[in-house]
Amino acid sequence: MAHHSLPDRPRIGLLGTGPWAARTHAPALAAHEGVEFAGVWGRRPEAAAELAAASGTRAYDDLDALLDACDAVALALPPDVQAPIAARAARAGRHLLLDKPLATTAEAAREVVDAAEEAGVASVVFCTLRFARETADWIEEQRVTGGWYLGEARWLGSLYGPGSRSAYAASPWRREKGGLWDVGPHVLSVLVPVLGDVTWVRAARGPDDTHHLVLGHASGASSTATVTLSAPPEAAGASLTLHGTAGRVDLPPWDGAADAYGRAVDALLTAARTGTPHPCDARFGLRLTELLLQAERDAKTT
Repeated sequence: MAHHSLPDRPRIGLLGTGPWAARTHAPALAAHEGVEFAGVWGRRPEAAAELAAASGTRAYDDLDALLDACDAVALALPPDVQAPIAARAARAGRHLLLDKPLATTAEAAREVVDAAEEAGVASVVFCTLRFARETADWIEEQRVTGGWYLGEARWLGSLYGPGSRSAYAASPWRREKGGLWDVGPHVLSVLVPVLGDVTWVRAARGPDDTHHLVLGHASGASSTATVTLSAPPEAAGASLTLHGTAGRVDLPPWDGAADAYGRAVDALLTAARTGTPHPCDARFGLRLTELLLQAERDAKTT
């Protein structure tokens, strides 16, 4: 990755206007003292205008005009809309703050990686647990500790559970792809840095969109993960436990996404300024897509 000189306060544009953009990305970008929130573009111009007004920035109807006015872009778009636009932004020389999953096909994810590497731009994929202070510190601590034998993860969302009022339930890609693609990346973003790359995957379907995964890791450890968006609200929650020579340790709770998003912005700026790729970059995003595709294929055969 090339070293890019960035201005003291780089200009960052937001691409996307949905609930996630409005609740997390826009407020975090507006509050971040190290960047200038340069503007908002969306597929619905009226939503972009509304979000820009609420965030003290301007709306752009033309994507290329916003790219011209930026040093970096933050994407809050469905994965298969995100990927080609991210590749286009990279080719325009813009650093990329991406959402997970990067894409739901390996080809689309690889296009982003290739475009970013050819242009020498930095990329960060916002896997919340890699950037929330409590969990990021814990992941690094367990990686250094090592000696892990087994990992167990459960991420039970109730987006589609009985009585859910979530704003995210209306998202068509989530409904189509379910928990495997929506929360699977979170689980893998913790297991992979601690236990090593995944060497084999087995998967089976449970009720509704539930998937049970069994993973082999490069360290020799194995892990299991259960992911869903359809749990009853009473059963919702996330947990991750490691077992090894250091005993048994549990992933700590973390406090929301807004602070974590600010730290992801910092990570992107650091990668852009130093030329050192962040471990949770587009290449890692491509790896997550490959693993989720393997799990999805395997689950269809059971």
